[in-house]
Amino acid sequence: MGLFETIRSVFGTNAESDATRAADPEDLFGMSTAYMTMEADLGYDHAGEAALCFSGVDSTAFADAVDEVEAILDAGEAETGTGFHQHTDDHGYRWFVLEDDDPEDLVTSVHFAADTFVESGFGSRLLAAVFGFETDDRRAYWIYSFRRGAYYPFVPTGSSDRDERVEFKLQSVLESELDVEDDESYWYPLWPDASGDHPWE
Repeated sequence: MGLFETIRSVFGTNAESDATRAADPEDLFGMSTAYMTMEADLGYDHAGEAALCFSGVDSTAFADAVDEVEAILDAGEAETGTGFHQHTDDHGYRWFVLEDDDPEDLVTSVHFAADTFVESGFGSRLLAAVFGFETDDRRAYWIYSFRRGAYYPFVPTGSSDRDERVEFKLQSVLESELDVEDDESYWYPLWPDASGDHPWE
């Protein structure tokens, strides 16, 4: 299975048909307390960035929905200072990337963006919300799969390797706070293009 087919399988129709519960943008607020646990119990600082990944569709209505998300994030930037930009990756998937020193503002902005897509009738285009963490020598991510309605940890150690031991430790500490995906075959790695980059770069 090629990389593109794997993405479609894990975040696409297979994931949706295999899901045990529906995705809900309200789940994103669980990350508000997870940020504190990651720092207090595991020594991870938040990376100051989070991202929302979605697939596009060629329609005026969808373009209007994207414009509405941008308008909401513009308003949020004026109020809270949460910066953002759009990015399209090599597989054609699109990202809203958000930057803020306050993790609460990152969670709120990702939720507003996701909820706007849902309210516009394009919730099915949402793939993942990604929240970044870091220590002095490691980056880690919590990824929320909208098709599975669950979070999973991802700890890359380069552009094609991951530290599963650390991922299981993150799962064990956070599973009481987050709906963690219990089928590890859906812990899909969002590899960065280069070691040290974020998946959305």
